[in-house]
Amino acid sequence: MLGLIISMIIIGLIAGFIARALVPGRQHMSILATILLGIVGSFIGGLLGFLIFQHDAQDGFFQPAGIIGSIIGSIIALLIWVKVRTNRTAH
Repeated sequence: MLGLIISMIIIGLIAGFIARALVPGRQHMSILATILLGIVGSFIGGLLGFLIFQHDAQDGFFQPAGIIGSIIGSIIALLIWVKVRTNRTAH
């Protein structure tokens, strides 16, 4: 269990950092927010992988993805976050 938590933190940090580097614009996020972005992205990537390929690694519908899926999911989550934040500050 501890290994899973540590790996989720490390994958989350890597995926969140790469997503922030690929998405244009400046995102004001702390390291903790970047890790959470990557972890959320991992689950989004797992969900997309399940929906596209219609099978999983026995983890069910809601599962973490590998690094590529985590990066893709993190980019999607970051784009949504930027859009919501922009709409909130525009009003």
